[in-house]
Amino acid sequence: MCATRRSARLPYSDSKGDLVLTGPPVETAGRVLTKEALDLVVKLQRTFGSRREELLSRRKAVQAELNAGALPDFLPGTASIRSSEWTVAPIPKDLLDRRVEITGPVDRKMIINALNSGASVFMADFEDANSPTWENQVDGQANLMDAVDGTISFASPEGKTYRLNERTATLLVRPRGWHLLEKHATLDGKPVSGSFFDFALYLFHNGKKLVAKGTGPYFYLPKMESHLEARLWNDVFVLAQEHVGLPKGTIRATVLIETILAAFEMDEILWELRDHSGGLNCGRWDYIFSFIKKFSRNPNWVLPDRALITMDRAFLKAYVGLLIKTCHRRNIHAMGGMAAQIPIKSDPEANRAAMEKVEADKWREVKAGHDGTWVAHPGLVPVAKKIFDEGMPQPNQIGRKREDVAVTATDLLSVPTGPITEKGLRQNVNVGILYLEAWLRGSGCVPLYNLMEDAATSEISRTQVWQWIHHRAELDDGRRITLPLYEAIRDEELASIRKRIGEEAWSTGKFALAAKLFDEMVSAPELPDFLTVPAYDALIGLESEV
Repeated sequence: MCATRRSARLPYSDSKGDLVLTGPPVETAGRVLTKEALDLVVKLQRTFGSRREELLSRRKAVQAELNAGALPDFLPGTASIRSSEWTVAPIPKDLLDRRVEITGPVDRKMIINALNSGASVFMADFEDANSPTWENQVDGQANLMDAVDGTISFASPEGKTYRLNERTATLLVRPRGWHLLEKHATLDGKPVSGSFFDFALYLFHNGKKLVAKGTGPYFYLPKMESHLEARLWNDVFVLAQEHVGLPKGTIRATVLIETILAAFEMDEILWELRDHSGGLNCGRWDYIFSFIKKFSRNPNWVLPDRALITMDRAFLKAYVGLLIKTCHRRNIHAMGGMAAQIPIKSDPEANRAAMEKVEADKWREVKAGHDGTWVAHPGLVPVAKKIFDEGMPQPNQIGRKREDVAVTATDLLSVPTGPITEKGLRQNVNVGILYLEAWLRGSGCVPLYNLMEDAATSEISRTQVWQWIHHRAELDDGRRITLPLYEAIRDEELASIRKRIGEEAWSTGKFALAAKLFDEMVSAPELPDFLTVPAYDALIGLESEV
């Protein structure tokens, strides 16, 4: 859209410095990046920025303890919160029934299709399903403003027009996690928090409009590792509501329990957010990634092929039971996880097998006591809804207290066993590089081999490869997984991808850069925390070349 990267000083300044935006021009910026909206971004960054950085430093200190052999446990200092009887604030009417939630990025067509899908909830995602190009971030906010106004439409190149139905899903928004920055926005010379940026713009532009329509500003909160991080979000909510003129408790937030450390603090997280809580969700893919990452130094914690790490086994089964019991005790929703399958129109038999997997997974969730579930594709909404309608005819299962569940720290740390196969290694290399390549082109939600991949599933791919190389894990045929073996498989998989997609797609893609980033991450002496951090720097570099 422009030949060079530019810097545009906003009409915001004060005695402490300026907020500066950099990046290519975006047509919708004038609507989204208003002085009034950016005032809230600045206020949150100035008020809470240092506290956010302290919490990220705390993560590193905890990781150092785990690297030294410590194991997580339930916190003795908060035992009274776990043992006492309390509940979160009453559930808003339009969040009582959340039986099927669909998730996806914030592009225009996706928003319309998801809101029209028949799901109870649509989670519009600025995080794992989104590649954070400047255009995606700004246009995504404009798209949500139009969705809230009810005016959003999209005309496809084929001439098809998309508009909202009269009845749509309840809208939730996932801002980026605490660890992510918005490097196109700097305050006093430092990038602002991606969390503050995404949250503030959406709340400022839409908060009062949502309340007037009988709903509210509802959020999903990702990647938290402690109740202290939930406390920060709660304080952000209190200040932001006061700033825009909304009563305390208007905001509701569902927390994704997608780190192993957060699993030990579920009660405490609900307690911190009790005036604003929408419950907890089993963020299964990130949870597996977190399990690998947090114990990456320990050779006794090496996981088998990704396909063998299922929700009915070991640490995952324990975490599901504890999450449902904890939420229902506090009178709030316990949401199930993502079905990553997508319909396979070209192969009826393969499609039948895929749908059977979805059905089995959703039956497991409804029988366990979940109050709803996630799907990644509109075609799966009726599949999941049918099962939850049959297994949960009432709006939710919060009345099932699951007092039969007893989960110990040992249960939450139980390592699943099974083989590591060459097929599993190849799949991780292939999918990991393909996802990164799409992400670098601006797409964060990618259908690969009949599954919808996002950053969370890609994180499993690259951390497993790192773990297997680092600990010289053994394949089921007796070979050790080494860096040279990885490199040979990487070259073969790249050649296979190139042959499959053709020379034109290969030459216009970002495969060399994606492979380079993947190489660096799986060969690093220390496991990098998040693939999206180095990839974001590469993404900004690509933007500057346009």
